[in-house]
Amino acid sequence: MDLALEILPQVLVDGLVLGFMYALIALGYTMVYGVLEFINFAHSEIFVLGAFVGVEILLMLQSAGLLAAVHPAAVLLLIILAAMVISGLAAMALERVAYRPLHGSPRLVALISAIGASFLLQDGLRLFESLWRNTFYLNYPTLELLDRTMPLAANVVVPVKSILVVVTALVMLWGLNLFVNHTRIGAAIRAVAQDPDTASLMGVPVNRVIATTFFVGGAMGGLAGVLFGLHYSLVNPYSGFFPGLKAFTAAVLGGIGNIPGAMLGGMVLGMLEALAASYLSLATDGAFGAEYKDVFAFAVLILILIFRPKGLLGEKVREDRA
Repeated sequence: MDLALEILPQVLVDGLVLGFMYALIALGYTMVYGVLEFINFAHSEIFVLGAFVGVEILLMLQSAGLLAAVHPAAVLLLIILAAMVISGLAAMALERVAYRPLHGSPRLVALISAIGASFLLQDGLRLFESLWRNTFYLNYPTLELLDRTMPLAANVVVPVKSILVVVTALVMLWGLNLFVNHTRIGAAIRAVAQDPDTASLMGVPVNRVIATTFFVGGAMGGLAGVLFGLHYSLVNPYSGFFPGLKAFTAAVLGGIGNIPGAMLGGMVLGMLEALAASYLSLATDGAFGAEYKDVFAFAVLILILIFRPKGLLGEKVREDRA
């Protein structure tokens, strides 16, 4: 019991960081679903693309001898902006090629297309990195600023990179809410989400709005990819599978299509996973270890789908149109 209480503050901090990581990825699922009522299962690969953009820029700066010469904050801003732009553009291209031709088709058709696009992006990244660097397992170079730690309490030490994840996620949530609810483009997105046919009759360019939504969702994924790489160091083309699946769980848990719900779902899931990883072995006297933490994510998804399919914040879904 003493050990459990001693490690609790650190466990809560780790869960918070993990939850915000899931929440950032879940925002991409939520943006697309809110407009199209469609799960973009290729979003996890858009997330990984952002991670690779970040590591490639860092490796290029390192090989040119500029990584140590440029201020870490400027480097961080550069890789974040580059990852967001490239991931957003990749998501727009994905929508144009893989999804737009299928508008009006049964949802299962679009789902199969999304799964195919996911495999294509995975293997495309692996092929590119194998040809470019002869390996597709890359380590993020160290940024001295992010390796620092801050003592939060007697037994709690928080790395600067963990603080970066939390602060960035909160800023993105605020910015995304502001964008969706207080701009003309946001009003167009909400109109298309409510009724695309009527929005089109009112002069809203539906296809352009959908493409913008994919760009924003992809940019959130790219940002999350960079933060993931900075936090966990090693990335490969398959790094997005489990984080993407858990982010989807977080989006469903909070109420898919609901932006605050994605953040809430990510935090709840991150906390559950951190508590399970730390206390499951103690509670079962070693019978179950931290490797069983993933069971919690999928158990939560099953329970939510059974007992509250709308999620914690209960996003309303528009009625099907004839």
